[in-house]
Amino acid sequence: MASSQILLITGVSSGFGRALAEEALAAGHKVVGTVRSMEDKQAFESLSVGAAFGYVLDVTDFDAIDGVVADIEANVGPIDVLVNNAGYGHEGILEESPLSDIRRQFDVNVFGAVAMMKAVLPYMRPRRRGRILNITSMGGYITMPGIAYYCGSKFALEGISEALGKEVAPFGIAVTAVAPGSFRTDWAGRSMARTPRSIPDYDRLFDPIRQAREEKSGKQLGDPRKAARAMLAVMATDQPLAHLLLGSDALGLVRDKLAALEAEIRAWEEVTVSTDG
Repeated sequence: MASSQILLITGVSSGFGRALAEEALAAGHKVVGTVRSMEDKQAFESLSVGAAFGYVLDVTDFDAIDGVVADIEANVGPIDVLVNNAGYGHEGILEESPLSDIRRQFDVNVFGAVAMMKAVLPYMRPRRRGRILNITSMGGYITMPGIAYYCGSKFALEGISEALGKEVAPFGIAVTAVAPGSFRTDWAGRSMARTPRSIPDYDRLFDPIRQAREEKSGKQLGDPRKAARAMLAVMATDQPLAHLLLGSDALGLVRDKLAALEAEIRAWEEVTVSTDG
């Protein structure tokens, strides 16, 4: 990356967002971070006076996003990189989880990210340059019982990222979907929304999964700071990529999923092609 680029990162109070902001500041970049309160704004700006800029913004406040981005462009400088990091995990059996839970999950993880992209593109496109990183998940490739809403949101963001990348590539803008595996963030801890259990039929399947996830929280293999350095490398490359997996668990699980998918396609190929003509 060129020296002193301006990164706009949503959700910099903790997790990947905080790690990436700190690594970017240490590398000499300016970082604009969205936070949820004035206290968080002051704490973030204290990381690097004159280089860290906090903006109080909920990414589901869609009417406010354009104004915030315009203010950043006018008062901080041109946004070189947008990192859509704000998001959370929802855990719950689909039959037990109300529709309001999936609406909230998609508002934050999908529609908030799309609104941010729509806000920065009118500035990046005329400049014929820019990078967008969308933090998705290995849950955008693989699925597990009890996180249907979450996986649905991350599958959606993976697809949106890939399609948008093809739309904006002629303007020098690269879009990368970054899919982490299990990292030592708050995703499975205080940041996760959990729907209460209500249907005993699912106890045998899901109770051990929920318990294991809670016990593993904070002990995951992945290091958020190493993930942040990997993301900075993606921003710096002259050969932008559409998808990046982070973590050996993500690599193994996604490879297994792709192999199983290929085997299923082969097994049903005759039926697949029988519908032609």
